[in-house]
Amino acid sequence: MKEKKLRRSGGKIMAGLIVMLGSLSYVMVFAVINGFLGYVCAMGVTVSGAAAVAKLLGESVAISYYALIGIAVGCGVARGLLRYAEQYCNHFIAFKILATLRDKIFGALRRLCPAKLESKKKGSIIAMITADIETLEVFYAHTISPICIAVTVSLAVFLFAGFVSSWYIALTALAGYLVIALLLPALSSKKLNRPGVEYRREFSSFNAFYMDSIKGVRDVLLSGSEGERREETDRRTDVLLQKTYTIKRLSSRAGARTSLVISFFIAASLAVAAALVLTDNLSVGKAVVGVVAVFGSFGPVTAIAALPGNLNQTFASGDRVLDLLAEQPAVEPVEQGKDIDFARLDVKDLTFSYGGEEVLKGVNVNIKKGETVGIVGASGCGKSTLLKLLLRFWNRGGGEINYNGISIDEVNTSSLIKEVTMVSQSTYLFNETVLDNLLIAKPDATREEVENACRMAGIHDFILTLPQGYDTMVAALADNLSAGEQQRIGLARAFLRGSGLLLLDEPTSNVDSINEGIILRALKNNCKDKAVILVSHRESTTAAADRVYQIEKGVAHERKGRA
Repeated sequence: MKEKKLRRSGGKIMAGLIVMLGSLSYVMVFAVINGFLGYVCAMGVTVSGAAAVAKLLGESVAISYYALIGIAVGCGVARGLLRYAEQYCNHFIAFKILATLRDKIFGALRRLCPAKLESKKKGSIIAMITADIETLEVFYAHTISPICIAVTVSLAVFLFAGFVSSWYIALTALAGYLVIALLLPALSSKKLNRPGVEYRREFSSFNAFYMDSIKGVRDVLLSGSEGERREETDRRTDVLLQKTYTIKRLSSRAGARTSLVISFFIAASLAVAAALVLTDNLSVGKAVVGVVAVFGSFGPVTAIAALPGNLNQTFASGDRVLDLLAEQPAVEPVEQGKDIDFARLDVKDLTFSYGGEEVLKGVNVNIKKGETVGIVGASGCGKSTLLKLLLRFWNRGGGEINYNGISIDEVNTSSLIKEVTMVSQSTYLFNETVLDNLLIAKPDATREEVENACRMAGIHDFILTLPQGYDTMVAALADNLSAGEQQRIGLARAFLRGSGLLLLDEPTSNVDSINEGIILRALKNNCKDKAVILVSHRESTTAAADRVYQIEKGVAHERKGRA
């Protein structure tokens, strides 16, 4: 699989994610303050003890032993409270940002749809909404504030050690901070970058494959291909596990390397302090205080050194989320155009290319209210594409699409969706009641309107035979709802919506001849005040059409007689 040529740098991804904090930034600042004070209190416990030792060694310390004990105890209690406050703020931000990110992603999908969902990457979108968002939660809860805390704590200890003890000890500690917080993460990130990106890519691919397997389990079983499907699942699982092992192994090595470097700089600080004491450049008491302060200050920078393992996956997830949010829709919604009350559609010399391949080369179709027009042609000839262009899924390549003499580019998107309804080859039913599934088309419809629409679609009598009639949960029907019955529910939705133009994409593709007859009779009897474009590869389906267009090699022509 070819990787993206251009990928944001880690800095740009992090900046983009931080910008999304928005009004939550003040909570993040509060978390950093609490974290900083918490670490200061944690070190205050040991530094108070070191000060007591220094005083015992004869160092001039103005604070009494009792006061030092009180400071140590107070710092210990405050450390717990401040740690709680820091974690509370971080997780408050994390859960708030989870809701915000999901809202932004769904908003982006609404803006990019329907063209976006025409791609074959639905599993990747699901992985983004679930796994990628959960990964980003770690970034907001356990990445931003630790970095800020590490910088502030390290600076504070550097200044404290320099002014109270020795600048040589302070500079030794600073060198350690820089190596641990900058050099080691850079080395680890370089090694973990590619495995992290590959892991997220494999995870998205596996998720898409697994979702397809679940949705198509019936076809898999009926075709007897469960063995091959299982083998492919095992293979993909092994690949994913191998990627996981690689990341864990590299992360473990990075952790061991960090511990070794910390030990080295602790020993170096101790050696510098000893050398200063032996050369009478520093008293033993001040050396003890300085060294103890440095010893307890590596916790924050250690947290930074441990970030690359998770951060690379965070960057991969963040890059995909930011890509989606930055993606431009295939068409921009029209909001300042004209509203229509459908009367006529004229398509002239329509052309369209998809992925560099010319699909439609010259289509001329017209239809007015009260007509039913059939469009036939071999699979893949562009029939479904034509219907989607009539709803402006994509911008046409050339030619014209005019509603009531008005270019589709000048018709308000809301009016277009209201006046033109498309029924696809398969009708998706939500895990709600049959009534709720119908009301999707018109939420404020009365029960009488719903039942009339179902009568028009020839599905009313069947619904009455269900355990709770219209209030039957779809999940309770399991496999007892045939493809034909699902398609008739989809047709009932279209009737309920009341649009002037119905686009029916293979409405009888999954039904037998009896159900086909029921659907076609429903169209003929109930669409006299509507326009219907009926797309099918079956010649029998066009029996309900007044006129028929044939699409061949991307060109449409009207038949001069019924076939």
